[in-house]
Amino acid sequence: MNIKAKIKRAIEFVSGEEFYSWFLQQSKRLSERQMMMVLAVIVGVVAGFGTILFEMLLHGIKEGLVDWFPVDKANFLFLIFPAMGIILATLFVKYIVKDNISEGVTRVLYAMSSRNSHIARHNCWTSIVGGATTIGFGGSVGPEAPIVLTGAAIGSNVARMTRLNYRQTTLLLCCGAGAALSAIFKAPITGVVFVLEILMLDLTAGSITPLLISSVSAASVAFVFRGFSPILAVQITAADAFALNQIPLFVLLGVLCAAMSYYFTSVNSKVGTFFKGIKSQYKRWALAGVVLGVLIFMFPPLYGEGYEGFMALMHGKAETLFDNSLFYRFRTIEWVVILFVIATMFIKVVTMATTNAAGGVGGTFAPSLFVGAFLGAIVALIYNATLVQWLDWQPISVVSFTLVGMAGVMASVMKAPLTSIFLIAELSNGYGLFIPLMITACISFAVGYYFDPDSIYTKQLRMNGELLTTDKDVSVLVFLKLEELMETDFLPLTTQQTLGDVVRIISSARRNIFPVLDEEEHLLGVVQLDDLREDMFKTEKYDRSILNYMIQPADKILLHEQIRSVLPRFEENHTWMLPVVDKENHYRGFISKSRILNAYREQLVKIGQ
Repeated sequence: MNIKAKIKRAIEFVSGEEFYSWFLQQSKRLSERQMMMVLAVIVGVVAGFGTILFEMLLHGIKEGLVDWFPVDKANFLFLIFPAMGIILATLFVKYIVKDNISEGVTRVLYAMSSRNSHIARHNCWTSIVGGATTIGFGGSVGPEAPIVLTGAAIGSNVARMTRLNYRQTTLLLCCGAGAALSAIFKAPITGVVFVLEILMLDLTAGSITPLLISSVSAASVAFVFRGFSPILAVQITAADAFALNQIPLFVLLGVLCAAMSYYFTSVNSKVGTFFKGIKSQYKRWALAGVVLGVLIFMFPPLYGEGYEGFMALMHGKAETLFDNSLFYRFRTIEWVVILFVIATMFIKVVTMATTNAAGGVGGTFAPSLFVGAFLGAIVALIYNATLVQWLDWQPISVVSFTLVGMAGVMASVMKAPLTSIFLIAELSNGYGLFIPLMITACISFAVGYYFDPDSIYTKQLRMNGELLTTDKDVSVLVFLKLEELMETDFLPLTTQQTLGDVVRIISSARRNIFPVLDEEEHLLGVVQLDDLREDMFKTEKYDRSILNYMIQPADKILLHEQIRSVLPRFEENHTWMLPVVDKENHYRGFISKSRILNAYREQLVKIGQ
């Protein structure tokens, strides 16, 4: 075999044809469940290595840019680094990726509902480069969303290479997403719970085992390269232990976390909408560069994902938050520390939203933890600075409230109380805080759900009718597209035609309803065969204009409307057929209730299989 043939065979193997044949030969003795377990290991290991690569690139960029700054002086490079990162990430996405890789978790949910769980191959690496560039240069976002999209893309493409069906592809996609999260946090339980709670995968015997295997595989890779110590290396001592008299404070913290999550999502939405209104990318860069540069220059803990900031709070080293800050000389004044922490917490949301809206690649996972940590620390600091000093009460642990605050805000922002509880417990080995974690997370989730039942990931998808849920009836409707079910073989009529013209048309028509259009194909009304029966055999009336028989349809369906909103309209109008038009009232076809119901049954069977 010559070199060209070898290269061709290697390409075919990588592209899937040869790999699929080889895989079939090797797996003939494996059952479907055993095969999924093998693939789960592969996906978990590859996602784990992808996470290690991401962190190496991220920390390499960050160390080269800012770790050499003197801590006692503000550095003016903070003014330009974030803008440089956003510009580089935007150019990378526009000219190399040529696809949307922002909002990673939302992209995964969209792929599950609208793309048969298929994610483009480039997502196996492009989110790593884009995310590391954005965050390493100071973009105030988190690395979790890009790495979740990377892991999901790995799972999806492994499934495509092995020609799996939709259900199996979705499972491997979720295995990849959970594995990536498991590796980046060294938290395998959290990876599984994240998939079940946020990606809303069904909990069955066939799904839980591959999820566990992929999460453990990815976490094992992380343990090999990064050691077994938890991400948040804090010790929960006897002084940090939960006491019953702290329950009112944790209840209060839960309510505050819900309020902060509402601020978090509202500001994120408003900033995003504002930047979308700016058509010029250069103006976006300029505005984002100024906003991020000035705010990070004044509040250096906002640089990057911000883990160092809340780690400092947990270790009781709040003064290190002032490193490289204009306010460095005030770091020992207690009330200045409290005000600095409060300002940093609120501004973090603005910088996060600005980074994403201006074209950066990152997520909201880490910022929600950052904001929650600062909120918990604020409660503890204010309590210790006031009630403890004034009334000589027992002080409370800043470590405990920082950890619990992280879970509280995350539970409400993502509508995922279980994920937040297990994440904080695994991040810190703080299993002794399970009770306060449950109290605060559940209260924050309940209050936040009252104000807005959607998470920051699902809001836009639900508005577009593109969100899969645990409600099977609703989920099946997500897969049905109006454009695919619309029927266009109806014979249109014009305003110049007469009854005689229509009678001649009827002889070759297969439909009993006819749209009436003007010269620009606007829908004027419809003519029903039943309304013509009385006169269609009276030749003396053949000269009558067809407009005499035209009626207005019971309703009109807009093109691209969601099937979920279309179906009730048939019941409301007591009809089985409705016309479809665009926003300018141009006729596009008809949609029938029977066609929708048939497609619904077919899709239900397909999903079940």
